[in-house]
Amino acid sequence: MTVPLAAIDAAVSALPPAWAMFQSVAAGAVVGMSLGLTGGGGAIFAVPLLVYWIGIDPQTAVSISLVTVAVTAVVGAAERWWYGQVEVRTGLLFAAAGMLTAPLGSWLGDQIPPRSLLAAFAGLMFVIAARMWRKARDTAERMPASVFASGIEHTCSRDAQGQLRMTTRCFVLLALVGLVVGLLSGLFGVGGGFLIVPALVAFATMTVPRAVGTSLFVMTLVGAAAVGSQLAAGRTIPLDVAGGFVAGSIPALFVGSSLGRQLTGPTLARAFAVAIILVAAFIIAKTLFGF
Repeated sequence: MTVPLAAIDAAVSALPPAWAMFQSVAAGAVVGMSLGLTGGGGAIFAVPLLVYWIGIDPQTAVSISLVTVAVTAVVGAAERWWYGQVEVRTGLLFAAAGMLTAPLGSWLGDQIPPRSLLAAFAGLMFVIAARMWRKARDTAERMPASVFASGIEHTCSRDAQGQLRMTTRCFVLLALVGLVVGLLSGLFGVGGGFLIVPALVAFATMTVPRAVGTSLFVMTLVGAAAVGSQLAAGRTIPLDVAGGFVAGSIPALFVGSSLGRQLTGPTLARAFAVAIILVAAFIIAKTLFGF
């Protein structure tokens, strides 16, 4: 006998608050684990988990996701900064650009119907998955940054001391990427690490560990700006769910970082891409076909 989804939702809503807190913590752990493993892109799972497992509406889910991204990223950035893996000047340029467009993304999110917002979010997930899969296949992207840099001409270059030469072309390029990151953060509640890390490696000739640390620094500032714009617009953020999400994400961040050091890059990229595709397919099925 098939049990209607409405009956399942009613049964879940009748469960005690302890179960709801467990859901928030467990979902946050998935996000934190993904952030620790990949250095960016983990927040792509936050909105689907909040909407389809916990039962939050899409706009509120974006707000909770932004809070989780900002808080978890600041912890990760502090750890990376301790090891000298955060390039503050470059990160501030990214963040300043992103903080300009994050409120615009939040405003656009309020204008889009929930079903359309989720469908667009699924489309973004497919794009990210395709990029992750190509990254696993492209041997050039798996090379150390110093080797990768020697094969192509970069818009940005570094001096003998390793400092980035902030030419006009370099400034414009990095600022444009930052603007896109801010827009996506405000619109979908993602941190944008899936754009920041490859951009820093490819265009700013930055090593991968340093790019990850700088990305977390940027995600902290852009996420905070996006949360501020949500609050300024009168959006209510349920602190119990957000607190549970953060409580689960921070410990999982360190676990994911530890596991990430033991896995090869191609294997991790392929596994991440498959997981994203499965979640995106689920969103499409629920949103467009009502499964």
